[in-house]
Amino acid sequence: MSFTDSFKPISFKGSNMFKPMKVGNTVVQHRAVMPPLTRMRATAPGNVPNGELAGTYYYQRSRRPGSMLITEGTFISAQAGGYDNAPGIWSEEQVAEWKKIFGRVHENKSFLWVQLWALGRQAGIKEMARDGLRYDSASDGVYMTEEAKEASIKVNNPQHGLTIDEIKQYTKEYVHAAKNSIAAGAAGVEVHAAHGYLLNQFLDSGSNKRTDQYGGSLENRARFTLEVVDAVIEAVGAERVGIRLSPYNLYGSMSGSEDPDFLATYAYVIGELEQRRKNGKGLAYIHLTEPSLNSSFIVPDAVGSSEEHPQGTNEFIFSIWKGPVLRTGDLGERPETALKHLKNENTLVGYGRYIIANPDIVDRLEKGLPFNKYNFNTFYTPGAVGYTDYPTYEEAVKLGYK
Repeated sequence: MSFTDSFKPISFKGSNMFKPMKVGNTVVQHRAVMPPLTRMRATAPGNVPNGELAGTYYYQRSRRPGSMLITEGTFISAQAGGYDNAPGIWSEEQVAEWKKIFGRVHENKSFLWVQLWALGRQAGIKEMARDGLRYDSASDGVYMTEEAKEASIKVNNPQHGLTIDEIKQYTKEYVHAAKNSIAAGAAGVEVHAAHGYLLNQFLDSGSNKRTDQYGGSLENRARFTLEVVDAVIEAVGAERVGIRLSPYNLYGSMSGSEDPDFLATYAYVIGELEQRRKNGKGLAYIHLTEPSLNSSFIVPDAVGSSEEHPQGTNEFIFSIWKGPVLRTGDLGERPETALKHLKNENTLVGYGRYIIANPDIVDRLEKGLPFNKYNFNTFYTPGAVGYTDYPTYEEAVKLGYK
C-alpha cells in the first residue's frame, strides 16, 4: 500500500474545521465527520454486529476526542432489511453488541449516531423470499430494473406497495430502533431518507405512483418521511435526530434533477423541518449528499473523476434551513471544496472512503499530511482485512509508504 497521489493535501489548521460546534446535545471539537459506510461485517442470521471487531473499527476512527461518527446503515427491523451481513438494532442480541461498540467510542470522549435504514425495493430479492418477507416499496410493480422484476417474479415475491397500516408499522419500527439506539448509548439517530432506499422511494415521483395520501403531490410524497421524523422526535427528542437527504441522487433508479419537481420537493421537506426548528423541535442536523454526475456509490475506476452536477447545487438549503448541515461526497479528493464549504459557520463535512483507510484522518487534515490509499475490494469483505488494519500516518511511514 502507499499514500494516494490523486490530490494534494492541504492543512485545515486555523479554519472552521477545528472550531467546536454544537450538534444536538453534543459539542464536537472538529467538523470532520465519519458518515455512514456500509461494511458488511455483521453476522448472519440475525444481522448482529460484531461488538469486538466493529468496536475496534469505530474506536480507531474516534480517537480524536470530540469526534462525531455515524454508523453504517442499520436495519430497523427484519422486514426493513435484506442484506445478510448488515447490522440491525431491533433485537436484544443486536443491542447488546452495539453497547460494546458505543462503549469503545465513549472511551475516546467521542459521539456515535446510528443511521436508521429501511431498504425497500433495494433489498436482496432472494434473501427476502428465503426469509418469508415482503419485497416492499412505495408502489406495486415499479421496479428499479427489468432484472429486478424478473428476479422478483422468479421467487414469487413481487414488489409490494405498502398499505397504510404497513406504513404505520414501519414508523413504529423506526421509533423502536431509535429508542434502542439511545438506550445502547448512541448520541442520536439519523433517519436515512436518501440514496434510493425506502423513504426516498416515497419522496421520488419516479418510484412513487400512489394515488392515496402518500402519493401524487410533493406534499403527499413527503408525508411518510415527515411522519417518521415526527415520531422519532417524539420518542427520543429532536436534539437526538438527524436526517439524510440526497436531492440529486440517481442511485437506485431515483430521478434526481430529471424530475422537474425535485427541487421543490426537497425545499418543501427542508422547509417543514425548519418550521419544526422554529417551533422548538429542530433536528440536530441535516445531512446532504453533494451532487455529482455519477452516483453516491463510486466504483474504483471512477474515483477521482466525480464532477459537480452541472444543473445545480445543495447551496439552496441555507436559504431555508438555519441549523447544522453535514455535507458529504468526494470531499477527500477535493480539499479546496471542503474548505469552501466550511466557511459557512453551520457546516460539517464528511469523509467516507478516506476515513476507512485513514483512522487518524483528523490529524492528517490538521497537518496537511497525505492519505493512505484505500482498497475498494475489501470494503464489503468479512474480517479485519481492509477494516481495522489500516495504519496511522506514523505507522505508514515506518512501513515504507511513499
